[in-house]
Amino acid sequence: MTPTRSGSIHLFKFRGIAVYVHWSWFFVAFYSISTRVNHYTSPLWGALEYLALFFIVLLHEFGHALACRQVGGQADQIILWPLGGVAYVDPPERPGAVLWSIAAGPLVNVVLLPVAWLLQAWMHAIGGAQLYPNLTSFVYALFMINLGLLIFNLLPIYPLDGGQILRSLLWYFLGPARSLLAVAAIGFIGGLGLLGLAVWIRSLWIGIMVLFLLVNCWRSFREARLFRQQELLPRRSEWQCSSCQRAPLEGRYWLCHTCLHVFDVFAGQGVCPHCNSYLSLVTCPDCGDARGLLLWRPRRPPEIKAPPAALDL
Repeated sequence: MTPTRSGSIHLFKFRGIAVYVHWSWFFVAFYSISTRVNHYTSPLWGALEYLALFFIVLLHEFGHALACRQVGGQADQIILWPLGGVAYVDPPERPGAVLWSIAAGPLVNVVLLPVAWLLQAWMHAIGGAQLYPNLTSFVYALFMINLGLLIFNLLPIYPLDGGQILRSLLWYFLGPARSLLAVAAIGFIGGLGLLGLAVWIRSLWIGIMVLFLLVNCWRSFREARLFRQQELLPRRSEWQCSSCQRAPLEGRYWLCHTCLHVFDVFAGQGVCPHCNSYLSLVTCPDCGDARGLLLWRPRRPPEIKAPPAALDL
């Protein structure tokens, strides 16, 4: 249920990262601007406020994308849509890499928050409410937008940033599958609580966002269960992926590109038993990296050390 390039308009590209805006964004922009008319003496300020929200969300998503590239991942697309922004990031399957890629987004808001607060304090010091009422309201809106985005994104509800950060931290102790199971369950409970709040305050917009989060939580929970089942499958402990250091699965999981038969690539040293074709690239089922069989590192057997000699006193 995340946006795609279908129905999106390409805006620009920065450092190889293409930025798109979904067509539905313009309808929500019109609605949001019209609801802010009473806060300003001119509708132009309402438009500027929504453009500021657009810019802050964009900076947030660029934080994700650039941090992902910093740890060796791939990130080349950002899509803005009514429920916020989505940076399509693919960090290496390591908890530290995922943690930095996700945490960098909220850190952008952490940096912007004191800047907005100082502007607000300066407007208050010069009596901006009387001299520049529209500008004062605009600066206050900037501060609240930053604060609201930071608090909302740090909620421990998957797939919000807070839920993904919690999953990355749990990954160190529980592993990738069980950590995803845990945060999906936590997020589902938190999402139900947030849905109750939306009903209580009668906020249709929050209700729509919560329903979107709950659907993604449920989907993540199902994926985590499949991931956990995969983790329990037998593996070839004598080999390991050079990217994620996981041992490959034992069994027929690789497709021959010549005869389209599925075979165990490690049993025949990369040669298909049906047509004798050699599989040039072997894809890791855990991290998705594809590399030649020779680049899969054989695990070294543990060294057997001789017991210490007894000391005669």
